[in-house]
Amino acid sequence: MSAPVSCGARWGAIVLIGASLSACGSFDSASNRVASMVTPYKVDVVQGNFVSREQVEALKPGMGRQQVREVLGTPLTTSLFHADRWEYVFTLKRPDVEIQTRKLTVFFKGDQLDRYEGDEMPTESEFVATLGSKATKNKVPQLEATEAQLAKFPKPAPVKDSEADAPTAPLPSSYPPLESSAR
Repeated sequence: MSAPVSCGARWGAIVLIGASLSACGSFDSASNRVASMVTPYKVDVVQGNFVSREQVEALKPGMGRQQVREVLGTPLTTSLFHADRWEYVFTLKRPDVEIQTRKLTVFFKGDQLDRYEGDEMPTESEFVATLGSKATKNKVPQLEATEAQLAKFPKPAPVKDSEADAPTAPLPSSYPPLESSAR
């Protein structure tokens, strides 16, 4: 190959590589713009047992382990080293919301409930209110009709006493079988 052709080929390759790199840069910025418009779905992560204030108030010293399990559910953790202690831990992780963590520890003496301690638990209604959707709520329409709106519809004819007391047709004494007898 002659020197001028070889030099031209090199310059062409350099220009082609430079154009490719600049195209990658503009493609990268375009993909970033698209990625910023499209957001992935983020899942709410719920771990553990939700324990309400009503459940905690139902606990009484002297209850058996099975009774405590019926009120609170199965404990999240039990320890081999602390057989007389059950841990109820609840964590709710939602996108763009602070993580909620609550803990309740139940202590036993033998098979009887001795005491419990932990965070202050919300009532069930308070907890449900915290789960409210972040979507904007539309205004609730008025559900009462005005007198002018009601005037558009004819009033139903009153039921006569003789029609209300009229006997209805008797119910059949037998019904056809549910399945066919030919099998």
